[in-house]
Amino acid sequence: MARLLLLCAASGLLVAALEAIPPPEEAARMARYVLHNCDWGALATLSAQEGLRGRPFANIFSLSDGPPGPCGGSGVPYMYLTDMEISVQDLEVNSNASLTVSLAQTPYCRKHKYDPQNPLCAHIIFVGSIVKVNDSEADLAKKALFIRHPEMESWPKDHNWFFAKFNITNIWVLDYFGGLKIVTPEEYYSVKP
Repeated sequence: MARLLLLCAASGLLVAALEAIPPPEEAARMARYVLHNCDWGALATLSAQEGLRGRPFANIFSLSDGPPGPCGGSGVPYMYLTDMEISVQDLEVNSNASLTVSLAQTPYCRKHKYDPQNPLCAHIIFVGSIVKVNDSEADLAKKALFIRHPEMESWPKDHNWFFAKFNITNIWVLDYFGGLKIVTPEEYYSVKP
């Protein structure tokens, strides 16, 4: 019951936070904001699978940069992965990937009647690589993910799950008309959502 109350309170904070969207001239803050308010993203890899080798392959993954709410997260997209997953098998051959997150998954775009392709329904494209987190970061990743995705705790232990993060090297923001904005990782990590 306490967990349910915590999730309900967090959902209320998330809805309130979605009303305070950063202005378009603050692209780094928008990138942090969008990631923090999204629970999943589309991860694109270069396929290592027979018949698809070298071709782009996109898949949906749950993610989190920290607990929901206005306090903000770390900005680091954490994931809970298993080598049994096809995209993870691709990453074992080539860890480079791109990750797209969009406010289309939140109430914000629906409330304003923005189509997911409308630039006002902000989305962020991260480019970088997936890396397993070290032992000192594993607890942080676990807390970040399990508070947003409590079902993960009960996933089969024999699947050898591990915590990973998206190591960001490039960031593109589309949150207004006029094209993409480029944000450096340094700018991104220096602001709060």
